[in-house]
Amino acid sequence: MPVAVYTDGWWAATVTEPLLKVEGLNKRFGAVVASRNLSLDILQGETHALIGPNGAGKSTALAQLAGALRPDAGRIEFAGRDITVLPGHRRARLGLARSFQVTSIFDAFSVEDNVALAAQAHDGHSFRFWLPARRDRRLRRQARSLLARLGLLPQAEVCAGTLAHGEKRQLEVAMALAGRPRLLMLDEPMAGMGSGGTLRMTRLIRELKREVTILLVEHDMDAVFALADRVSVLVYGECIATGTPEQIRRDPLVRRAYLGQG
Repeated sequence: MPVAVYTDGWWAATVTEPLLKVEGLNKRFGAVVASRNLSLDILQGETHALIGPNGAGKSTALAQLAGALRPDAGRIEFAGRDITVLPGHRRARLGLARSFQVTSIFDAFSVEDNVALAAQAHDGHSFRFWLPARRDRRLRRQARSLLARLGLLPQAEVCAGTLAHGEKRQLEVAMALAGRPRLLMLDEPMAGMGSGGTLRMTRLIRELKREVTILLVEHDMDAVFALADRVSVLVYGECIATGTPEQIRRDPLVRRAYLGQG
């Protein structure tokens, strides 16, 4: 985030180097262009929202940032390091964590097991050590601490597959946080939630803003404008505008292309 520095009797704004820097990403699937010369800067400490209509390329962009898809062209830097061709698990070890549009949890495991397993995976252990690791007190303490923060501690011993949809979304965020990320990428965390679940997730993200940089992909514009420090707008895989929520609200190109206003 920008910081203020006092110099020669004046307050001057200085901008930190981006934590994540994306330059000229291109990705095609046959004739479909999913990313078109996509460039993006995510500043340390900010919550940056990525919005756009269905098919704009938001999830494809996140997949490239997370290492699940390799771009056809372009460059991705994280904390000053070129990670363009780095596989996803190595990006995770550097501090990138991602949630998904569709919840990605282990239904047959308990809620606590899911978080402990995510912490163990981040530490670089093979899953075949999972059974003895279930008795690892450090993992259990870490898991329960995260569940308490997300309001899921009462469900710690419950089978994850029996959770309500909103609770599963909360659990997935807990699993992402288990890796102690520097950048948390949330892919439509409010998807499929009612008003109560959306409100709880909005409160959670607002709390997380204090400690981790967030890249938020979300269709709920009320949540986006309430949470984001800056917003980037994708249309047909291309970023057409970046600015504060108020700047994006007023941008005539955004209003025509996305908000449906003349």
